[in-house]
Amino acid sequence: MPKSAKPLTVVVADDEAPAVEELAFLLGRDARIGTVLRASSGAQALHAIETADVDAVFLDIHMPALSGLDIARALARKERPPAVVFVTADEDHALAAFDLAALDYLLKPVRQERLTESIRRISDALAGAGPDSTEAGDVVTVVQGATTRMIRREDIRYVQAQGDYARLHTAETSYLVRIPLAELEAQWADAGFLRIHRSYLVARSQITQVRLSGGRASIRIGSEELPVSRRHLPTVRSTLASGRVRPTA
Repeated sequence: MPKSAKPLTVVVADDEAPAVEELAFLLGRDARIGTVLRASSGAQALHAIETADVDAVFLDIHMPALSGLDIARALARKERPPAVVFVTADEDHALAAFDLAALDYLLKPVRQERLTESIRRISDALAGAGPDSTEAGDVVTVVQGATTRMIRREDIRYVQAQGDYARLHTAETSYLVRIPLAELEAQWADAGFLRIHRSYLVARSQITQVRLSGGRASIRIGSEELPVSRRHLPTVRSTLASGRVRPTA
């Protein structure tokens, strides 16, 4: 965190005390967090927000009387509401959460690396480096059985064609959606995605290495190595010509 950045003041609200303390502990390990206010009910959370200069609230959805969704609705009426992050064991409210312009949606048990990403999003939103709400096109709706999930486009590392479907790969898992790769390529052309092969569309920001060997080319994203076709190689080279990612033999 830059020296000039103000440490964040956040509220953690959950009706289960161990959950509050666990999340407060994890938040306290991040240098960007200054003050963690604890609340064991929705009413306490609202009181903390009204009496302190709060940057973000981490809300459990299932709390008696005032739920996390109720609090988010109340905050949406404020002129300058704090960022809202839902923390829950229930995936079924993801659609409602994003309808309320939640900045993030964390599933319990919360992992430190996932929480770090959430704090980055809060910091970026406060600094004006990114949108403070999720706009249409920035998320992909994924249906898995009876569950509907909202996947942020910025979390997608690459997309793999599978017939009339596309498989979205994130750092943690993958999701199958019924949309052709060519359609995603057209929709995401201005969002930093690059076609490298008839079967692959990748996020340029995720490319860590370009390899050239024996007339063949590939790119590396995390631990994955993906082929670059001869047809797409000139475009890949041109796009990455800034030197941020240099080809290696």
